[in-house]
Order: sequence, then C-alpha cells, then structure tokens
Amino acid sequence: MITLRNITLRRGVKVVLKDAGVVLQPGEKVGLIGRNGAGKSSLFSLLAGRLQADAGDVEIPPRWRMSEVAQDMPETELGATDFVLEGDKPLQAAQAALTAAEASGDGHAMAEAHQALEDAGYFDARARAEAMLLGLGFRSAQLDAPVNSFSGGWRMRLQLARALMCPAEILLLDEPTNHLDLDALVWLEAWLKRYDGLMIVISHDREFLDAVTRVIVHLDDAQLTRYTGNYTAFEEMRAERMSQAQAAYAKQQERVAHLQKFIDRFKAKASKAKQAQSRVKALARMERLAPVMTSSDFNFEFREPVSLPNPMLSFDGLACGYLSAPKVANGDLPPEGAAAASGRPSAGRAATQIVSGFSRSVLAGQRIGILGANGQGKSTLVKTIAGDLPLLAGHTTQGKGLVIGYFAQQELDVLHLDDGPLMHMVRLARDVGPQAREQELRDFLGTFRFTGDMVQQAVGSLSGGEKARLVLAMLVWQRPNLLLLDEPTNHLDLTTREALSIALNEFEGTVMLVSHDRALLRETCDEFWLVARGRVEPFDGDLDDYQKWLMEVSRAAAKGQPLPDPPRPALAAAPSPGPAKAPPAKVAPVKAAPPPASRDDRQKSKQARAKQSEATRPLRVELQRIDERMARLAAEKADVEAKLARPDASSDDYAELGRSLAHISAEVHMLEERWLEVQTELEALTPPA
Repeated sequence: MITLRNITLRRGVKVVLKDAGVVLQPGEKVGLIGRNGAGKSSLFSLLAGRLQADAGDVEIPPRWRMSEVAQDMPETELGATDFVLEGDKPLQAAQAALTAAEASGDGHAMAEAHQALEDAGYFDARARAEAMLLGLGFRSAQLDAPVNSFSGGWRMRLQLARALMCPAEILLLDEPTNHLDLDALVWLEAWLKRYDGLMIVISHDREFLDAVTRVIVHLDDAQLTRYTGNYTAFEEMRAERMSQAQAAYAKQQERVAHLQKFIDRFKAKASKAKQAQSRVKALARMERLAPVMTSSDFNFEFREPVSLPNPMLSFDGLACGYLSAPKVANGDLPPEGAAAASGRPSAGRAATQIVSGFSRSVLAGQRIGILGANGQGKSTLVKTIAGDLPLLAGHTTQGKGLVIGYFAQQELDVLHLDDGPLMHMVRLARDVGPQAREQELRDFLGTFRFTGDMVQQAVGSLSGGEKARLVLAMLVWQRPNLLLLDEPTNHLDLTTREALSIALNEFEGTVMLVSHDRALLRETCDEFWLVARGRVEPFDGDLDDYQKWLMEVSRAAAKGQPLPDPPRPALAAAPSPGPAKAPPAKVAPVKAAPPPASRDDRQKSKQARAKQSEATRPLRVELQRIDERMARLAAEKADVEAKLARPDASSDDYAELGRSLAHISAEVHMLEERWLEVQTELEALTPPA
C-alpha cells in the first residue's frame, strides 16, 4: 500500500501540503479532487519521485511499477502502434535481453529472454496496442501513421494509450478525459473498471469519477481527506461533515462567550476571583475549533440579450470542411478579402468536405448538444457557423440582430499570450462593444476572479482554468444571443463547471454545445444533433441511448457487419424507396417559426428543467449502478457455469459452485425488481415529451 505520513510540501512560497497523510490500498480506484491550483499535480509529482517532501514520509512498495501519462508532446517518426508498444517496459526489457543474448550467443540467456517475452505477452502485444488505439478513436488507417503526423490532441491520446499499455501496480492519470470525445470516454471507463492495480485519477468530470472511482481523496486547505465511495457519495458525506463541524464550532463559540462573560464580570471581585481564574485556565486549555471555511463559490450569469431573432440561423445545403494551401504560379498568396466576404473558398485552394448537405433552422431558446466521434466534424461545423471557416457550399441566413458568442476548443485561438486580461477586455470593448471605462472593465473582471495586478498578468502565464474563465468573461461581455461552445470545460474545475451549468440554464438565448462532459450535456441540452458519416442529423434519444448506439456500432464493426443507423425522430426517418430527387434550392420550413416566448416563460421553463434534472439525478445514478452490477453478475454467472461444465471438478466444487450460482441468481432477481421500481419512479418524475 501507499502511505503518506505527516507530509509537508512547498512549491515556492506556497504550501501545498501541511502535515497531511493518507493511506491507499492495492487495487483501489481513487479520485483525487480539489480546486484548480490546490496542488493535485504536485502530489502526483511527489508520488512519482519528481518532487521531494519538505517533511514527512512517503512509503511506496519498492517493487511496484508506476505508469503515468507523460505531459510532453512526443516528437518522433515512429508509427503510432510502435510508439504505444514502447510504453510496455517489461516487454521492451525482454526484447532488449533477447537481442543481447543473441549477440553474445548465450543459449541460456536466450531461453530466459524467450520466457520473459512470453510472460510479457509478446505474441498478442501488437494486437492489444492496436485495440487500445481503436478504442481511443484512431482509425485503422492511422495505426501505423507517424506520431508527428498527428495534432496535439491526438498525440496526447497516444501518450494515454502508451501509459495504459504498461503493466503497472500504480496508474496515475491527470485529466485523462480532456482530449477524448464521448465514444473514447466510454471505452476508457470500461478499460479502467477492468484495471486491477491501484489507480489514482485527477478529473473534474463528475460522471467519469462516479463511474470509475470508489475512493475520493479531497485536497483542500493543504490537507488530504479520504472518503469511501464515488464523487456523488463524497458530496453527500462532505456536506454532512461540514454541517457537523459548523454545529460543533457554533456550540464551542457559545461556550467561549459564556466563559468570557463570566471572566469579564467577576475577575475584579475578590469573592469570585478564584472561579474567574479557573475559567481563564479552562479557556486557555480549550482546543479551539476552526470555523468551517468553504471554498468560495464561483458564480456568473450571461447578460440578457439585446434581441432574440427567431429563427436565429437557417442552413440550406451547408457543406463544411477545410481548404488546402493556395496554389499560385508566382508564389504570391491570392487576395482573400472577396472570398471571406462571400463565405466561399478562394481560387487556387482545394476543398476537403467533412460535413455536407446540412439543411436546418436554429430557433430561439433551443439547447442543442452536438454528438459525434472526434474527426467526424463537430468542431468544423461549429467553426463554420462561427465564421472562422468559410462555407464550402450552401447558404446561411442569419436572423436580424444575431450576436454569436464562440468558445473555441483551443482557447489560445482567441487569446493574445503577451497581453493581460484587462488589455483583452479593453480591445473587446473598443472593437466589438459595448464601450466601457477601464474601471468598469476591472470591476467586471473581478467577478471572474481577476483582481489586483492579475488583470495585467500576461495570459501566457495563466493556468488553463484561468484562460478558460477569461474566455467566458469575454463571451458574457458581448451579450450574445447564440452561444457556440466547443469543449468549454476542458480546464475548468468542478465548481466552475457547476457555475457554467447554472449560467447556461438561466441564459435566455440559444445554446449549441460540443462537450465530453456528460453531466453538462444532461443538465443543459434538450435535444441532440449527431455528426457522423459526413452528415448532421437529429438524434432521437438521450445520452444513454447514444452510448447504447455506440456499443451496437462497436459490436457490428468487430463482427464485420453493416453499422446500424442512429435512432432518428419520426419526421427525420428515411423516405420510402424511389427515384432520388435533387434538393430544393431553398429550405422550406415545416412550420412557421413560433414567436419568442416571454422572458418570464423562458425563465420558468429553465427553472423547471433544472429542477427536474436535480430531482431525477439520484434515480439515474442508481439505475446506472444497477446496470453495472448486473453486468458484473452476468460475467460471474458465466464463469461459474463454465467451471460447472468442467469434468475434473470434485463434488465439493460442484456444491460450492451451485451455492454461488444460487446467490448470483437471487441477487439478479432482486436487482431486476429494484430496476423496475426505480424506472417507474423516474418515468413518473419525467413529463411526457
């Protein structure tokens, strides 16, 4: 086991840990949580040996192997699969031993090396590495592509696969979900559940923590506190502890006030001097309880839009993609002004379509979640709507008064690294509006935790969470009526994510959201669009239906069968067989756009959605736990039945296996009944569509 005892750790002048301690057992699935900047990554560096504690002891079994995701961006011409295979240290050591033995002609050493290769799983290692890459979203054609040919996000996936490839007793994962889409996230959760070592994961994804962890270690105020259970259980237990601590503190303060009052009243009276002195000593001996200091909550809200056009946007035969570098005979770049103004690609540039034939309207007040695997075109679609990419084909009609607020997946795309937050706001107020004095901008930044000299600090030196808050501040200032959010939670801690969820639910305009944070999608989106196979289509279902469809796609792909179509609304069903017709030049609306609802109606609708989500959350969590337990029981039942079928089993074995099978069947029956009860309660709380 890992034991941290009376650890004090400083980073510069900041005390990250002070007399902290915790014990972690083999095989535990641990979530390490805390606010941005609390010191979680520093604790990882301490465990990995990159930092030394200023005081205290760190005890880790010397034979335990440790694996973690390297944070540096790999630069190599190695193929993707070979790069991942290099992460298997025992396999690499066995291959090196075999090479050395063959070079020296040592037959005994060669035999030992061959045995080590077999123990390390040499014969199926490449297949395991390729399966891992496919699970993380790589395509078959990319398995042998050079590492240098991938973008930064995909290289970090390679680093994750490399870490998972190494057989280790300790696995350290620092924000492993940041560069994953929902497809890869579902695969990673399943893999981590099967991992049998001690896993410690830093994550701000509530549903991911609930799915893969069974212990939470909370780093707060330089102390480590261990809680048994997943993140939801942690929230409940911490709230109870804080309530008890606050009650104890209040009770002690009453006692202190009573003693002090007696001392002040009678210390000058000779007849009471002895009693007053004894109370002074009692007060001095009393171990004072500290007041309960909760982390300051971060709250913000989107300003009321100036107008709410309806529809916000209309797309007619939209095609999205990228343009290659311009090809011009004299080597000069062609003029881009006319192309940008018309929304068409300029001459001399080859177009690569990713999404095409998209015709749809976006109405006021819609909450749209955009689903799809990485590389299918989600970000391309959002960038095209935001105007960062030109249309390759089709037409876009904007409603009068449309103001788009765009949160780029890479926030560096909209930030100047050498300028401070205040300079960004000054530039935004001057170029986009609304105009404001410098003090107004300083006060506004203060609501997003940019205070004092921090408003002048270069953005390049800010943390990822601080940069994300600055982008949010810039969005709020513009008073948009359409929010385009591309992975806004990548660098946000749980407190800020919750603040964003609340702000989006209270926002009066339209939201289009790309995110791997399922909690945010569930809490803020009413409908989903699926980007897949070069199309954008409405998805008829919720996130649970999406995950089921992903599993069906995965099974079909593994068997070489045709991939199933996603569920679609009745109006979006495929037409009856017949001759193909050319699409109309204009999108004919199915029905006239309804007039915008009043502000009070929209507010009530948002409050009702938030209340319903909060009311049904415990039931949805319980259903997920029941499904997970039933899946494990199904695997146990199959294992027991396989053992019963063995001819070499003794009568005692048969008796024990029979009892195990009976227990499993009884538990399955109980879980099925509970599942039906919970599902009935959930349906009763969910209004019909």
